[in-house]
Amino acid sequence: MNKILILILSFYLILSSCNQKTETVAVTENAKNEAISAVNNSKDEIEGTYKADGCDLSIIISKIKNDYQYVFKSNLRTLKGKAKYSKSSSGENYITLEGIQWDEYEGDISNEDENDSIPEKELEIPIGIDALYVKDTLTIQNYGNAMNYYTKISECGLKYIQLIKK
Repeated sequence: MNKILILILSFYLILSSCNQKTETVAVTENAKNEAISAVNNSKDEIEGTYKADGCDLSIIISKIKNDYQYVFKSNLRTLKGKAKYSKSSSGENYITLEGIQWDEYEGDISNEDENDSIPEKELEIPIGIDALYVKDTLTIQNYGNAMNYYTKISECGLKYIQLIKK
C-alpha cells in the first residue's frame, strides 16, 4: 500500500514540476500598456498554417472572436479545438492544443521492477499538447525516454516535431 502511495505521489510531483506556469507581473500603467501591446503583437503573429519537416502533419491556427482555434491534420486524422496562448515564468511562449489525447502514456516507469507484485493501475492518458512557440516555429516534444515513456503524436516518429509557418 505504501509503495502505491509513494508511486502516485512521485507521479504527481513529476507532472506538476513539468507544468508551465503563466506569468503575472505588477507594472506601472505605462509599462503595463507596453507589455499588453507586446503580448498582443506576438499573439497576432501566431495565426497561420504550420507544416512539419519530416512528417505529414499540419496545424492551422486562427482567431475567432477573442479565442484561438486550431485544426490539426495528419495522414490518419483531423482534429479541431481551442488553442491557448501562454507565457512561462521564464518568458517562453507556449501554445496548448486543447482536447488532443496523447497516443501512449505509461508515466514514470523508473521503479517498475520494484513494483512487479503490485497490480498495475490504469494511468489516465493526458489530454492537451504543448508546443513551444518561437518566431514562426512550433516545437512539440513528441515522446519521452525509458524513465518517462509517452508518445503524443504516433503519426510522427520524430522526438521533436518542428512545425514551421508557411
